[in-house]
Amino acid sequence: MNIEAIVNEKMKEAMKSGDKVRLDAMRSLRASILEFKKSGTDKELGEEEAMKILKSAAKKRKDAIDLYKKGGREELAEKEQQELDIINEFLPEQLSEEAIMEFVKSKVAETGAAGMSDMGKLMGVCMKELKDKADGSLVKQCVTNALKEL
Repeated sequence: MNIEAIVNEKMKEAMKSGDKVRLDAMRSLRASILEFKKSGTDKELGEEEAMKILKSAAKKRKDAIDLYKKGGREELAEKEQQELDIINEFLPEQLSEEAIMEFVKSKVAETGAAGMSDMGKLMGVCMKELKDKADGSLVKQCVTNALKEL
């Protein structure tokens, strides 16, 4: 079953159960899928494009959570967090910060990175393998920390 069918099915379930937060999250995903399909790129909505849409939706929620917390709007941040949790159900399991740090340290040894000047090279190597398994900003933070320790 493709992502569009799954989102539509989950949206129907949310309507029937009266789960407003889940319904809002599914409507948002459905809108992103429809936007992709009508974009005129003549691409099929495959697994890779679906992951991009899901990651983009998750990133939007994370950014909104940060902004709402900075603005003192905890109730809105909580709603966004709930939607993020729902979207994360569709994404692959993400690695923990400790696991990412271990991976980065192994890549530092492999590539022979010597300092902050090797940041770009190390990020490229790490993101190539961690693309769907870890958040890019968390990987960047771990790479920066690992290079500072050298």
